[in-house]
Amino acid sequence: MSKKNLTTATGSPVADDDNSISVGERGALTFDNHYTFEKLAHFNRERIPERVVHARGTGAYGTYTVTKSLKDYTIASFLQEVGQQTEIFVRFSTVGGGQDSSDYARDPRGFAIKFYTDQGNYDMVGNNTPIFFLRDPIKFPDFVHSQKKNPRTNLPDPAAIYEFWANHPQSLHQVTILMSDRGIPASYVSIQRKKTTFSLTVFLYEKC
Repeated sequence: MSKKNLTTATGSPVADDDNSISVGERGALTFDNHYTFEKLAHFNRERIPERVVHARGTGAYGTYTVTKSLKDYTIASFLQEVGQQTEIFVRFSTVGGGQDSSDYARDPRGFAIKFYTDQGNYDMVGNNTPIFFLRDPIKFPDFVHSQKKNPRTNLPDPAAIYEFWANHPQSLHQVTILMSDRGIPASYVSIQRKKTTFSLTVFLYEKC
């Protein structure tokens, strides 16, 4: 049986992975237990928490092709010349629900695009809706909490949802859109905007 060599995250050898250094046989642990701290820190961060919003989505890799030069508006290198191509990743999602929510929920749809440019990654995110429930961002945490599951029951809470909407008349316009056919798009195709300055070629779908 071969013995596995243990190391820290920086590659330094670790002699003992099972015992911390203490002051005497039954004493307190000392602050020079750098590997203990590293091991516990890694444990604390080994699970990535789900997104607060846009938690459930599906993505596709593709190619961004410039069909109209935008050099009059930006110095970004990947938008200068017609015909330039940039590898991208596009993600479509629901917005309010968690990872266990339905793909068919009545909900605004979100999108995110990551451009892998020669100057680094450029991320763009938005919602597929012309307006939103709020005008003042200070209300956003309260709004999202009202749309999430009740932490006491772990179930959706329609009373909380409508209480927020009723107390914030600025939400009414978006609510009428949400309750229209636009609130339940038929497919990813119906989410995509019709007028763009680029063409998108999708060649691989994957869950994300």
